[in-house]
This record gives sequence, C-alpha cells and structure tokens, in this order.
Amino acid sequence: MSSLLDKFVSRVEFNSYEDFKENFKIYIPENFNFAYDIVDVYSREDPDKKALVWCNDSGEEKIFTFKDLEYYSKKTANMLKKFGIRKGDNVMLMLKSRYEFWFCILALHRIGAIAVPATHMLTKKDVVYRVQRAKINTVICAPDEGVLDYIDEAHSEVSDILKNKISVAMEKEGWSNFEKELERASEEFERPTGEDAISNDDISLNYFSSGTTGMPKMVQHDFAYPLAHILTANYWQNVTDGGMHYTVADSGWAKCVWGKIYGQWITGSGVFVYDYERFTAEKMLENLVKYDVTTFCAPPTIYRFLIREDLSKYDFSKLEYCVTAGEPLNPEVYQKFLEITGLELMEGFGQTETVVSIATYPWIEPKPGSMGKPSPEYDIILFNSEGKACEAGEEGEIVIDTRFGNPPGIFKGYRSDPEKTASVWYDGYYHTGDMAWVDEDGYYWFLGRSDDIIKTSGYRVGPFEVESALIEHPSVLECAITGVPDDVRGQVIKATIVLTKEYTASDELKKEIQDHVKKVTAPYKYPRVVEFVDELPKTISGKIRRIEIREHDTEK
Repeated sequence: MSSLLDKFVSRVEFNSYEDFKENFKIYIPENFNFAYDIVDVYSREDPDKKALVWCNDSGEEKIFTFKDLEYYSKKTANMLKKFGIRKGDNVMLMLKSRYEFWFCILALHRIGAIAVPATHMLTKKDVVYRVQRAKINTVICAPDEGVLDYIDEAHSEVSDILKNKISVAMEKEGWSNFEKELERASEEFERPTGEDAISNDDISLNYFSSGTTGMPKMVQHDFAYPLAHILTANYWQNVTDGGMHYTVADSGWAKCVWGKIYGQWITGSGVFVYDYERFTAEKMLENLVKYDVTTFCAPPTIYRFLIREDLSKYDFSKLEYCVTAGEPLNPEVYQKFLEITGLELMEGFGQTETVVSIATYPWIEPKPGSMGKPSPEYDIILFNSEGKACEAGEEGEIVIDTRFGNPPGIFKGYRSDPEKTASVWYDGYYHTGDMAWVDEDGYYWFLGRSDDIIKTSGYRVGPFEVESALIEHPSVLECAITGVPDDVRGQVIKATIVLTKEYTASDELKKEIQDHVKKVTAPYKYPRVVEFVDELPKTISGKIRRIEIREHDTEK
C-alpha cells in the first residue's frame, strides 16, 4: 500500500516553488480523526507497515507496525475510559521519549479527550499551575529523578482536580501501574458516535508553550491539525513513503508532533525514536546510521555538536535529507555540515501555534541563515513598528494574514485566556512576536523575538546576527547575545559564551573574540560585555532563554 497522502492534498508533485505556493491545498474531510483515519487505515490495508522504531541507552529496542499501534492504542483507550476519561477531558502526558506516549496520544484521539504533553523537567509549582489552568484530571508519567515525587506533592494541593496518577515502567504507592492496567484492558474500541462523536472543531491538543518570556500559555489545536503537518513532513522534511524519519525531540514539546507522528505517518514514513538520558553526539550518530534514518531534523544546537565529531567514521549513505528549526542556523554550521556530509541543511520556521509557515522547500536554493519562503496557504507579511507592511530589507514582525480565513494548522486561541489571544490576533492578523526581514529574492531572515532586539546608541541589533559572527570563532561552542542597560548608550551588547573544550576563559581570549566580531560585522555590534559560562539556560525545546540571562544580570 502506498501512502495516504493523495487523499488529503490537491496534488502531490509540483514543478517549482511557485507552482507549489499557488496550487497546493489541503483537503480536510468532516470529522477527521488521525487514529481512525490514518493509523487504522494503514492497519487494515498494510498491517506490517513499519510505523515506530524505538531504542534506548539500555539496549532495549522495539518495533511497532501500524497493526501494533491500533492494538495498543485501543487497549489504552479502554484503560483510560476505565479511569473515567471521557470526551473533552484533559490528560497530561509526561512520558519523555517512552514509546507509551504514542499509545496514549492515539488513545486520547480515539476517545476525543485532550492530550496535554509536558516535559519531565517540571517542578511541583509547574505541575500545580498546569493542573489548575487546564483542569487536568489524569497524569501519565514515566519514571525520572524526582518527577513522581513532585506530582505527589502537587497532588495534595489539587486533589479536587487531579484524580488519577498512572506510572509507566515503575511501581509506586498511590499510583496505578500502566503495564498492568493495559494488560487487563480490552482490545476492542469502536469509533464514538452520537453525543460522543468527535468533530474537527473539538480540541485534541493543549500545549503549554515553552515561551522565552512570561508564564506558559495554553495553545489549543483541533482534530484537523494533524493534516496541516503534511506541509511539515512531506514538503519541508521531505520524508518518503517507506523511509525512516528522525526528529530530535522528546514528547513534552510541540516539535514531537511536528516530527514524530502526524505528517510522517500520513506520508507513509516510519519514525525513529531514540530515548536517551543524556545527549552525546557520538551515540546519536551511531543510532542514526544503525537504524537507517533517511531524513533528519534537529535544532541548530545539535548540529553544532555533530560537526565537532569525526563524521568520516559514519556511513551516511542512507541519509538523504536534513532540516533544522527552533533557532536560526549559523552559516558556519551550515557550511561545515555540507562540507562533511554533502547535505544541505534546509531551514524552517514555525511556532507551537502553527505548523511550518516559512521554509526552505526542496525547489528553493538555500541561503545559509535564511528561513526560506512562506508556506502555501500561509500569507506572511512583515509589519513595521507603525503597523505598515515592510519594504525589502526593512525589519518587522512576522504576521499571518487571516482576514480571508485561517490557514490549516493555526491554533484555536489560548485556552481560558481571551485577552491574551486578542493581544496577538486582531484585525484579521495573527502577530507571531518574531522579528525578521525579507530580501529582494523573497527569502526571510530571522532576527529574534521582539523582546530580544537590542537598542544600542540608536542602532537596533538582532541577537542572531552577532551570534553568527561569534560562532565563527573556533573557541565558541554556543553563545547568546543580550542587552545590558547602560546610562550612555541605552543598552550595550553582552555575549554569554560556552567555550569549546580546547579553550580556557581569559581576558586575552575575551579581547580576541571582541576583535573578531569587529572584523566580521559592523563594529558597533561587538559585545562590550563578555561572560564565559558552562552552559546556557534553555527551554526544553532547546531555545535559548535570553530573558533568564537578562533577569540574572538585573539581579546583580
């Protein structure tokens, strides 16, 4: 059986980006449900088709076909119904990269309940906040240092809301055991009808966005949302029917559903999951080769570590295509990866609130550091500070025009927060809060979050352009650029730097790095303040939390 892709798109093949942008369209049938309309269809028509390949650092390995996933997700759905889970209920999934995540999210889709994926790194305060805000009545959690204890501590404060605690791969007093409950559950589960029937407008996912500022917002997506990831998987990640796709992401953040389930399976690709406790580039590369990964997606941070390995040791003959997103890609990393592997890194841009909305699609010649061009059905505009459309070369906020309808995959608003929704989505435009500029060829270039733009001596400086200059210096492994208040200049530029293992922090190295930046970019952009650190503060999705650096500097 071939993929299910052609059932949902106007056309599969395109001759050029212009053809793609003008003629591509996603068809969304009534009452679409990914579990029944994708997984179960493959299970009937091609039951042995490989869907999920999972391994961990302990040597465990599991391979699941679509038939397997239908079986286990139906059993999981019956198990959850036994715990009282019904349509519209919120279930928090803190499962890292455990394969049970896929059983659970599909089971919740079957019921019509709402999956609330969450990182295993939450504290008691985080758990209480999420339970109260989303009215979470059940949490399913994989073992991790302290996390079950945090949930127990939080439970004492929210026991009127949180009714069920289910542990995976671990016995704990006060918790139900996932494996035992799953074994007892029936494998028969019918698609809901009548008042339990599920429509496209019902909410299926609720993400607490890992924003770089403020408390997390609850981003809602509906049951039609998976179809929009055809753009993400088939046309940006370039996955193939029968291939094996690997996106580096655990199940707690939105990049997981960008790269480990929806668009990949619709296109017919299997997904690879490496469940590691601690990242090492060497082990990631070994598994990428061992499991015949054909397409790969990772944030720039990962590529920075990969290119510092001896890549000549690895056979990349099966690897066909690589993409990156999450932070802008430094041209230096792009060039080194291309030189070593022969593969171009194709950038993309999107948010928890959307699918991929700007990307370097296969017909587009990549410009290192550029996000690419707008996705079909996404009308992208840059607005300047006066709310007017920008000219080429002028920086502005990335805005999505929704005056004539919402593009596929855009969120349904921030749950229980109409004021926050109205603050970013008004007059027919969704304001992303991300800054960019567009060149004469229509390529978009990311500058940073609007909060991250530095105003120094009358100049506006985006952190990425300085970080790109810094990363070219051989001593710099990772870096973050922020603004520090200054009585004379308003702000001065600060560089927070993680050094490569060959270098040691010193005043001499600081001056060498500053002189380097002056030579490769405008002199006013050089960092007057340099701090060497062991690691940078990041969100679980790998984005640098510049706000945390700014707050730390303010407290000094």
